[in-house]
Amino acid sequence: MHQPPQLSIDKLPLPGRQQLLTVLIAILAWTLLLGLYWKGTYPELLVRTSSSALAALLSYRLLEHWPQKLPQSLPRWALQVVGVALSIPLALLTVYMGTAEEGGPSFWQNHDQHLGFLAIMVTGVLFAPWIAMSALLRQRDEIVREQARQFERARGALERQALDSRLRLLQSQVTPHFLFNTLANVRELVDSASPQAPALLDSLITYLRATIPQLDSSQSTLGQELSLVKAYLSLMKMRMPDRLHFSINADEEVHSLPCPSLALLTLVENAVRHGIDPSESGGEIKIRVLLHKGMCRVKVQDTGVGMQGKTSGMGTGLSTLRERLRLTFGETASLELSALQPRGMLAEIHYPIARKQHL
Repeated sequence: MHQPPQLSIDKLPLPGRQQLLTVLIAILAWTLLLGLYWKGTYPELLVRTSSSALAALLSYRLLEHWPQKLPQSLPRWALQVVGVALSIPLALLTVYMGTAEEGGPSFWQNHDQHLGFLAIMVTGVLFAPWIAMSALLRQRDEIVREQARQFERARGALERQALDSRLRLLQSQVTPHFLFNTLANVRELVDSASPQAPALLDSLITYLRATIPQLDSSQSTLGQELSLVKAYLSLMKMRMPDRLHFSINADEEVHSLPCPSLALLTLVENAVRHGIDPSESGGEIKIRVLLHKGMCRVKVQDTGVGMQGKTSGMGTGLSTLRERLRLTFGETASLELSALQPRGMLAEIHYPIARKQHL
């Protein structure tokens, strides 16, 4: 049986509702059973069975916490069961002695009272310990269930901590990846020695000022992501005005939906660096955001050099994004790449949207 909490007698908890209900049912059944053969009045019988049952309940509760320490060879559940069995004759004898009529024969001289005492005591001692055992088993099962619930809560908390740590680690990998790509763009601007270089550099500074505050955040919204992408593509178009065209197709109502920070920007950066830049004729980037059956689908399509032009650098960014999607939204989230004909590539991410965020 379980180890009871260490409580002093003055803090002994009262019987629970379930225990009181069980005792009340036992009293009624006990009284009705003995009433079939009882020679006295029902109120007398009810007082004696109720007193005995309540004494058994008090003994059960008292021995649940007292004494605080027991010999290892004496389990507490056994002490409670024995206490319940002994409390019934003691309480019953006290009731009989206390309710003896003044001037009448004493309990010890009344044969009918002896028979009534024996009937109540024998039936009580036969059934009360089994009721106590049943209560102890239910109590043990409840303790086991509560321990299981506590274990599940603790495991859930540890899993959330591990997930948060993993997301922070992945986010820390995104930050240098993004900054190195941006610095590479600066180098290209300087190398080009274009008359538009100062304006491009100013645009780049503005873009960085808007982007860097989001680097420490693991979650963003599609509206913020689309704004970043638009700023980035505008900057890239200034660098290669004749070779880059782009369009963004997303309804205003999707702007408040959640999105992993810099997820859309990662796809667009890859389309520019590995699709449009290597192509002599450039190309077009189309961005679309769709909602379908509780899933958000973000598509980035380019008409660049296609899958053959991809380098290992693109794989790092996309593999990190794929892992962030899985940790944030579960196994239903995905990142898919597919080749387009006659050229180009489609990058598409899917992730579930909570019911309250459905449109």
